[in-house]
Amino acid sequence: MLNKLNNIGDSAIICDFGDEVNQDINNEVLKLFYFIKKQSKLEKIKGILNCAPSYNKLIISFDLKKTNSKIVSDFINSSNFYNFSFKQEKKEWNIPICYDFEMDLTKMSRELKLDKEEIISIHLKSTYFVYMIGFVPGHPFMGDVSKKLFLNRLKTPRVKVPAGSIGIVEKFCNIYPYESPGGWNIIGRTPTILFNSKNNLNPCLLSPGDTIKFKSISKEEFHSHDHG
Repeated sequence: MLNKLNNIGDSAIICDFGDEVNQDINNEVLKLFYFIKKQSKLEKIKGILNCAPSYNKLIISFDLKKTNSKIVSDFINSSNFYNFSFKQEKKEWNIPICYDFEMDLTKMSRELKLDKEEIISIHLKSTYFVYMIGFVPGHPFMGDVSKKLFLNRLKTPRVKVPAGSIGIVEKFCNIYPYESPGGWNIIGRTPTILFNSKNNLNPCLLSPGDTIKFKSISKEEFHSHDHG
């Protein structure tokens, strides 16, 4: 349920659904996300510039020349978006992963008290739900990692994490679409490109609500992959 609405500056509000992270709450976030998009398209509410969903929050940005936070907040509070049905094209993905490129598997094995092969087996058997895309374009934050693989962030983040690196922290799994700093435990790498700036219609490969299964590949397969 929507807990509260707060202003972010004078031209955006944050819709807060609480602190829990699960698929039910995320579904409520997406209902409001698609509801606002549709009502904006129908011009039932004017001046909406952008909506950005996360695990349990939705940020709505608007044009102050056309609306304000009170109008947007009152519109949301007076609507029954919980009953809004939206058609979301949820896709199921099989994404290749090469565990030979791991950076933390030895450390993970030691901390989790599991053999490397068992860690890999658990990781491959799980299905991951894309909760949100953010931090950098195309960057998926996925759950729900097996409790057996629950790990904290690295004490000292890396300055550079290679593009395609697949990381684990707590119940979440992510994929770095670009080389960037990061403090997640890197279990492997994928050659799959997650963001294509040349695709104007849909540059992000993944979307919130999609599901992912990983499939293991060798280094040779990684290097011969078409990177798409």
